This record gives sequence, C-alpha cells and structure tokens, in this order.
Amino acid sequence: MIFNKKTHFEVQRVRRKSAFEQEKEHFLCVRVVKTMLMKEYRICMPLTVEEYRIGQLYMISKHSNEQSERGEGVEVVQNEPYEDPEHGSGQFTEKRIYLNNKLPSWARAVVPKIFYVTEKAWNYYPYTITEYTCSFLPKFSIHIETKYEDNKGSNDNIFCSEPRDEPTEVCFVDIAYDEVPERHCKDSEDLRYFKSKKTERGVLQEDWIDTQDPIMCSYKLVSVKFEVWGLQTRVEQFVHKVIRDVLLLGHKQAFAWVDEWIDMSMEEVREYERATQEATNLKIGTFPPAIAITETPLSSSARSGPNSAPSTPLSTEAPEFLTVPKDRPRKKSAPETLTLPDLQGRRDSIFKLPSFFSWNSSPQPE
Repeated sequence: MIFNKKTHFEVQRVRRKSAFEQEKEHFLCVRVVKTMLMKEYRICMPLTVEEYRIGQLYMISKHSNEQSERGEGVEVVQNEPYEDPEHGSGQFTEKRIYLNNKLPSWARAVVPKIFYVTEKAWNYYPYTITEYTCSFLPKFSIHIETKYEDNKGSNDNIFCSEPRDEPTEVCFVDIAYDEVPERHCKDSEDLRYFKSKKTERGVLQEDWIDTQDPIMCSYKLVSVKFEVWGLQTRVEQFVHKVIRDVLLLGHKQAFAWVDEWIDMSMEEVREYERATQEATNLKIGTFPPAIAITETPLSSSARSGPNSAPSTPLSTEAPEFLTVPKDRPRKKSAPETLTLPDLQGRRDSIFKLPSFFSWNSSPQPE
C-alpha cells in the first residue's frame, strides 16, 4: 500500500472540520433552548378590577411625573385609541424612558449621553401587553403580558393558552410587607399603617390577603431576553429584580393614593392623564439638535440612516469636550504680570557663532 501524504493530511483536515461543525451545532442548540428568562408575578390589592381600571391610569401618570426631572424620566410620545381585531378597543401608548443617570458608572461609559428605553403598551383592560426595547442594545427586550382578576392570585392557568417547554417560576408580591428600595420609602405610603378615608380599607395586617374583601390580583407574565454570550443569565436576573421592585412600588402607590382617584370617572382620569403627561414632558425637556454640521440638505437615505443606527435624540447642551472652560478666579498669590528676562541680549553676549552659521549673508572678517 502506497502512503499518500497529501491525502492523509486532507482526511485529517476533514475530520477536524467535522468535529468543529458538530461542536458548533451543539452550541447553537444550547443557545436556542436558553432564549429568555420568564417569571410570573402575582400582586394582590384591596380593590376590584373595575376600580383599578381608574387607579392604574392615575398611578402611572402621577408616578411618571414624580420620577421625572430635567433630562431624566418618562416622556410620552404617543397616546391614542387603538382597535385590535382580536382584543377589540383599547389604548396604545409609546413612551421613552430616559435613565442615563440611573445606570451604573461602567454602563454610562459605553452608552450615549441621551440613553432611553422605548416602551410600547396596548391596553385592552383587563388584558394588556407591554414591550420594552432599546435601539442601542438590539439583543435586549422585555415582554410583559398582564391579566387582572377578582381573586387572591389563585388562578394557576391564567396564561396557559400556549404550552411551555419549562415550568415558569411564580413570584407573589406583597404590597404591604415586601420591602421597597430605601429611596422610595415614604411614611404616607406605608400600607401597614395606611387607612383610606373614602373607602375605609386598611390598615393591612400580615394576613390581609386571606381576610380582605374586596380583593383582586394583577397577574404579570414577564419575559426578559438579553442574548449576549457570557452576560445573559446575570443581566436577565438583574432586570427581573428591577422589574419586581417597580411592580411592588407601583401597586403599593396605587392603593396609597386611592383617595385621590376613587371618585374619578374615565373621562376625568383621561384628562388628568393628558395634563400630567404634558407637565412631565416639559419637566424632562425637548432635545433638538445642538450643533449644525452642514447646511447642505441630505438625501432621504442619509437622513434616515441604517436600520441598525440608534435613534437617540441630541441634547441642547454642547458635549463636555466642546464646552468653553469657564474663567477661574486668579489666586491672590499669582502676579498680575510676568516679566521675562532679556534672553536675546543674554544669548548674543554668551554665544558667538562662527561666520559659517550666518545664512544669506556675506562673510564678515574677524
């Protein structure tokens, strides 16, 4: 048998390639299975589903206004009626949540100065869909499906319209006894001591879910997806923790403010929503372009930009590296003028160059 060296190495190369392809396929299969982290949150409240229809709109508007400041907070881009062939009449809203200053320092170093998350919500109460995306992070998204029922959170099949490959973790949130972040703690919103004057509901004891009447439950199926190898699990778990804190605070405030909205009609709460949204947008401020690069009109393709480009607005303030430094007060110890020695005279007296260094001049006799 004649040994063909070229053929031998070709066979080895094909074998190595085949093993690599098998490993690649296994890796892709694993990545497909682990696509997102899903949890179901159940938040009970001493309200009826019909009452919370008003309370939800009031709470979201007031909470957004309270959490907004110059350049930070929630800007309402669109809020209008929406008709869906499956779910019927509803309300569509689109918001931009600016949170650059709320990011950790390492994140602020890599994201645009004006960084926001886009929220799109379809409200077909008592069923809603909410989606969060970020143009700067195309592989990041949050999907929330919500249903409301008049019970204590006992419906285990409320989201079982489609079978799931893995069981979903169920998290019960207690608006009275679960701790909110310290910066959001207010005595007026401590439901362990709060009692409504208009409804006479409260104070909520430790077993209030079993004894309260009326009672309702907000069921939220939350899916968080961040498809970045090495960071997916950690980021998805962190985002779920933030979402849980937001849900706890929002539902806690909805009942703590019940005396402010319980007598409102749908028309009145929509008017309050409109007025509060205008005030919130003014508080955040608008962001027209700050620097004109050229006066030559751009083509439509250049104006729209590629699909992958983040559509972040510009700030009215110049970037830090373009700002003119402010005049600093002069120290008292610093002299007003600085007198330099006569270097020219000293140079002529000390150094006498030979005649061959005198360019463009005739030699002078010594």
